[in-house]
Amino acid sequence: MDDAFISRDSLTVPPLSRRGFVMTSLMSGLTLATTRVEAQAIRTDAAGIEAGEVKVPAADGPMPAYRAVPEGAGPFPVVLVVEEIFGVHDYIKDICRRLAKAGYCAVAPELYARQGDLSTMTDAQTIVREVISKTPDAQWIADLDAAAAWAVSAAKGDGARLAVMGWCRGGRAAWLYDAHRHDLKAAVAWYGQLGGERTPIQPRTAGDVVTEINAPLLALYGGADAGIPVAMVEEARDRAKAAGKSVELVIYPEAPHGFHADYRPSYRKAAAEDGWNRALAFLKAHGV
Repeated sequence: MDDAFISRDSLTVPPLSRRGFVMTSLMSGLTLATTRVEAQAIRTDAAGIEAGEVKVPAADGPMPAYRAVPEGAGPFPVVLVVEEIFGVHDYIKDICRRLAKAGYCAVAPELYARQGDLSTMTDAQTIVREVISKTPDAQWIADLDAAAAWAVSAAKGDGARLAVMGWCRGGRAAWLYDAHRHDLKAAVAWYGQLGGERTPIQPRTAGDVVTEINAPLLALYGGADAGIPVAMVEEARDRAKAAGKSVELVIYPEAPHGFHADYRPSYRKAAAEDGWNRALAFLKAHGV
């Protein structure tokens, strides 16, 4: 890539050729930036699957990622797994293994590898200020495209059966990527923020694109989420449906933000398990 700015769906990708990746490999263990509740964290083994860290060719070099895929020849349907703000740590890796056990080629690229070393950060507000707010939307969208292409060329993935699934900040990404990718078959957004500040490098919110999504989207939200009012999510669903788009919304009345994150106090087992089962059924119902 040269130093010229590249336009992708009205977003601007900054020049990356001289930046390189701050994180050249994935972190080990769980994020340091939130309280951990080790006893309840789910740990999925790798029996019957191939799982581990990989390097995905990106525009400016090899991007660290985690891949899990069933044993066998494939090809297998592809799920792009989009992290929270905390990086591709053990929770995200475990999600990939869970998806592989269900028959998917799951790939989780470290989308913030250029902006900061998330493995050393101990404060969520610092991550948001120093990393998340400085990551252009067009950059991670291009990185997800690269991960999808790599899954097909090198990881036994079936490009005709492509989905995206994201949590928290990754839930926001699921909405935006659905509006970007015309060949996507399904998207699942776990409590993704719909509002937020618009900036030159993050010019649109998820709420801005609900009428532009391409694939059916399953939206899983908590009724007790202090940062995402239920009325906002319902309004987004209604606008999407009025535009002829398919959005299935499930609200868990007592669940807070992060109810699927089994390593955090926010975890709610019943809602997390129901949401997971719904997500798998949704993917299959839409050809993934």
